[in-house]
Amino acid sequence: MNYFNSKAEYLDFLESLSTLPEGFRTAVHSLEFSPKEKQGESAATMKMTALVLDEPTASFAAVFTKNSFPGAPVRIGRKLLEEPLIQGVLINNKISNVCTPRGEEDAREILSAFVKEMQGEVKAPLFPSSTGVIGWSLPVNEMISACPSLAGKLQNKTLLSAAQSIMTTDAYPKLRSVPLGTGLLSGIAKGAGMIEPNMATMLSFLITDVSIPRDVMRRVLPEAVETSFNRISIDSDQSTSDSVMFFSSNKKAEVGEEELKKALELLCSDLSGDIVRNGEGCGHVIRVCVEEAASVSQAKGFAKALVNSPLSKTAIFGNDPNVGRFVQAIGDYAGNHDISLDERNVRISLGSEVIYENGRFELDSVKEGVLSQYLKDCALPTPSPGYPAHEKFVEIRICLGLGQDGATVLGSDLSYEYVRENADYRT
Repeated sequence: MNYFNSKAEYLDFLESLSTLPEGFRTAVHSLEFSPKEKQGESAATMKMTALVLDEPTASFAAVFTKNSFPGAPVRIGRKLLEEPLIQGVLINNKISNVCTPRGEEDAREILSAFVKEMQGEVKAPLFPSSTGVIGWSLPVNEMISACPSLAGKLQNKTLLSAAQSIMTTDAYPKLRSVPLGTGLLSGIAKGAGMIEPNMATMLSFLITDVSIPRDVMRRVLPEAVETSFNRISIDSDQSTSDSVMFFSSNKKAEVGEEELKKALELLCSDLSGDIVRNGEGCGHVIRVCVEEAASVSQAKGFAKALVNSPLSKTAIFGNDPNVGRFVQAIGDYAGNHDISLDERNVRISLGSEVIYENGRFELDSVKEGVLSQYLKDCALPTPSPGYPAHEKFVEIRICLGLGQDGATVLGSDLSYEYVRENADYRT
């Protein structure tokens, strides 16, 4: 478990993980623009990020949102999965390019301008990726004007600048790296709100120099996403732009599929945990482990019911062990999904303390004090100081007595800062 005492200390930690796998370059560039939907407002700042392979690759995979109003980059990205070769991704923050009059045309025009500036170095298509305000159009002219500077800044030394550039309401960047065979598997992610994925969460870009066949990548990525990004929730809202992309430069020797799966699952789990810890206004990261369920999907449903319960979330934010709210959330889910739950077989723990067993609460004044202190010890400062002070979880364990399956879901509490952040998002 990592502890950080300052933003500088956290950034030093990320810098130690930021070596780019061989065969990749990245660049970032800022530009000023005025949203045409809010003329007269002060200029806004957008950051563009390029993540480019030195050579086109056939080894790429992606998983996209299941939201029925996907952004133009998602629509384009789904089509690009059929391409024989890809050479990276062009990312912008501030505007998500969703349901705008010329969304796909704008994205393609900007991609073409960037490829032109690369003067023949980019020989295969790039994915577009956008995040930010829904409903606004991209500032096409300003973004095209920024392409020469962006292309000129490509470097192969550090991934940290890209992790910082893709942020929106994120309080700090998210970057992880794990060794893989003779090479490296690295990833960056952004996301702080509008997060209950049904595929992935917000944006995440995974890169490796280890050789991986395309069919293997497309088999293991959805599996890793399902047990990581699909097991988190900050506010129960699924984004229109969620995307996870995975690229290999094929510069290093191939590894076995099981070794790849373990490394990828670890990377995605670490990134998804970072996203929850960086959730808008997050004061506690909640880890709900459901055991003895009839199926994995059932276990996942019960866990999400608890982490998405506003009453449970606010109690945890207030360091109040009002555990009756946990029981109501569990019972609510069971009753509304026609699950026959024998309350005498259910056991619930908070931290190391059993709070419900044999059909009744196991509480007294001493335990109440222990539980309250436990929640205080797990608390993160709000608003965020710009780095994660620690990596603790509020641990909730639920045994249902229905079967042999289980699932673990991460969530965040509900704070004053979450409401302020989203009330002021565009104003």
